[in-house]
Amino acid sequence: MRKMMAAGLLALCGTLACVPARADWVPAFKGNDTGGIIAYTLASQADVRLLATEHCASYGKVVKFLAVDAQYGGYLSFACRWVPYGANARPLRTLY
Repeated sequence: MRKMMAAGLLALCGTLACVPARADWVPAFKGNDTGGIIAYTLASQADVRLLATEHCASYGKVVKFLAVDAQYGGYLSFACRWVPYGANARPLRTLY
């Protein structure tokens, strides 16, 4: 009986019960064609305006900063737009 209990306990520890918890890792800069986020800690190390502008320019768009969460673990969010706010020009035309 004790051998069966030990085997059961060993099997339980071999599964998720004895595996340490692990937090997911998120990159400091992440985005797509609609916008993205930049870690607030990266803001003190690099020019985030340049990073966001180059990212949106790779899709042929302009950048619009949306919000800043100025705390540890916070992010700067931005959107990639076809035409800047207040522009009188027509939207860009793309030929896909």
